[in-house]
Amino acid sequence: MKIFFSGIGGSGVSAIAGFMADKGHFIAGSDRLFDRSPAHPVRKRLEENGVLLFPQNGEGIDGSFDFAVFSTSVEKDNADFRKAEKIGIPLKTRPEYLAEIVSEYRTIAVAGTSGKSTTSGMLAFLMNRLGMSPNFIGGGRVKQFRTLRNSGNYFADNSDALIIEACESDGTIVNYKPVHSLILNLDLDHHSIEQTGRMFEQLSANTSGRVLVCADDRNLASCTFRDARSFSIHEDSDYQARDITYHPLRTVFRVNGQRYELALPGEYNLYNALCCIAFLSELGAKSEDIAGVLPEFSGIERRFDIHRNDGRYLVIDDYAHNPHKIQSLMQAMRKVSGTVCYIFQPHGYGPTRLMKDGYIDAFAKGLRSSDHLMLLPIYYAGGTAARDISSEDLLAGIKAAGKSVEVIRERSHFFLRSRKWDTCVVLGARDDSLSDFAREIAEKL
Repeated sequence: MKIFFSGIGGSGVSAIAGFMADKGHFIAGSDRLFDRSPAHPVRKRLEENGVLLFPQNGEGIDGSFDFAVFSTSVEKDNADFRKAEKIGIPLKTRPEYLAEIVSEYRTIAVAGTSGKSTTSGMLAFLMNRLGMSPNFIGGGRVKQFRTLRNSGNYFADNSDALIIEACESDGTIVNYKPVHSLILNLDLDHHSIEQTGRMFEQLSANTSGRVLVCADDRNLASCTFRDARSFSIHEDSDYQARDITYHPLRTVFRVNGQRYELALPGEYNLYNALCCIAFLSELGAKSEDIAGVLPEFSGIERRFDIHRNDGRYLVIDDYAHNPHKIQSLMQAMRKVSGTVCYIFQPHGYGPTRLMKDGYIDAFAKGLRSSDHLMLLPIYYAGGTAARDISSEDLLAGIKAAGKSVEVIRERSHFFLRSRKWDTCVVLGARDDSLSDFAREIAEKL
């Protein structure tokens, strides 16, 4: 097939594009991100994989394409969209096309408002190491899948198994009909808890095989799932972690008598690992085999990504962007350092408006008297969003809770006072340049 992807630079679209290129299809695309940053690393990897890239002005699309796939961030007045519509080639959104791919494989859908990037990537890595030859389409970039041609957010192999990160953000998760579904948690993110809960219930109803659910999640407990198996840390479940030791940068625990070691910190990563262990056990994998490969998993890019750790300075980059993710990250950091400077960039005006109270509550509870928070201006990726909220609105609520917080208008302002902190955490979603900022901090401390 010959497929054009508009908005190909995004994590979700680039994963599908790279996956289909590896499966032998002709792939072309465009992204305004690449128009602004011609040397962007995602662009380089796509081109190394044979993907033909064009400016996002409509010139790359012609009648020879079987169809065009559009990122949900590409507006209908975009030149690519107008051109495709004018010449009459079929148009699909990224989630619509992903739903089609799901139906072609024995798909394992990993859902939840937090942790699905790490869990889906971890599961793909473990299944690969266990000889199960999975395919994988994710949002996060698995460090051990990265090559000169692959950013790490997909993996093409020769089995009929496909692991996907099933995102609820646009509501199309209800159209997926996977063989197995893994549901990690339920909290406020793109939609209300009630709306997202109904989506997860529908995903469960659409699942023909196993459904795994976290038994510790109170919001999931109010949902109805068909014949679900469970995993947990605190409540009784089919796969409960016991004898847990949280080290600063790793975790040791037992499940049903088997000892496991995870090379990632914090309770939230333990939940991700438990989900994988439970599912692989349900498939019949031996616990000692899972335990043998679990410590090899080194994580996902921008998920507790350590840029410097030399005994004095520690610099971490993380994708945490909703209140639950932020709380989980800050809880893990309490075991790592007694004083932390957090630098948070809210992503998008709509999400910030929706999660404003949650952000304030998360930082009010998570910041210790020794910690400090710097808020960057809200990240704007383009489009027609109303700019009626700012980081100053978060500042007021967090400061009212008695926490140390400020807004910095430019990232360079951090370096005027950086000598005050030995541990720094950069957090926020969608903006890849945050990794560059964390790297700069690591170099200059």
